[in-house]
Amino acid sequence: MTNPYKDKPWFKFLSNKYVWVLLFFSSWMIFLDNYSYFDHRILDKQIEDLEDNAAYYKEEIKEDKENIKQLNNSEQIEKYAREKYYMKKDSEDIYIIEFEGDTIKK
Repeated sequence: MTNPYKDKPWFKFLSNKYVWVLLFFSSWMIFLDNYSYFDHRILDKQIEDLEDNAAYYKEEIKEDKENIKQLNNSEQIEKYAREKYYMKKDSEDIYIIEFEGDTIKK
């Protein structure tokens, strides 16, 4: 009994051992390996998130350094203490007025 597909070009292509090795290797690298394509996608997403966080924190550090430069002045320190911590001088009284539905959250 002879194979009816023996002379077909697609059969010759698929019966080649190098094609099978290439298919096995590519499927191994894409799905099963520790460094597979899908693992790389997850790791690339994590790297992107970490780079975004690094950029955010660098910007925050820059703003904090500006605030520190401003707080070298004693008037700025007093202003910051009054606004942030509601501090006052001994001869002053502070009244905090809050309205219902105030949009400013503390």
